[in-house]
Amino acid sequence: MSIYVGNLSYEVTEEDLKRAFGEYGTVNRVQLPSDRETGRPRGFAFVEMAKDEEETAAIDALDGADWMGRSLKVNKAKPREDRGSSGGGGDRRGGGGGYSRGRY
Repeated sequence: MSIYVGNLSYEVTEEDLKRAFGEYGTVNRVQLPSDRETGRPRGFAFVEMAKDEEETAAIDALDGADWMGRSLKVNKAKPREDRGSSGGGGDRRGGGGGYSRGRY
């Protein structure tokens, strides 16, 4: 199980999250996604803890808590949706042109 942590300060670090969630048990892993273009954190994270009871305690204690000037949104992470089956993605290889650039 994984915990979703939203509405994070852009100044937060993985170490900050490990300390905060470590008060409720053993933190196995922290993922703090960053923007591909700017490298800046995206304002959310995922935290995995050793036991379900620890995750539940952290969610109960931290959801809605004021932390680093922000009101946290903390809940069980939902499974990632398969983006390929939604029908909206399309083929990213491009197309058209009638020639292949690599073969002159």
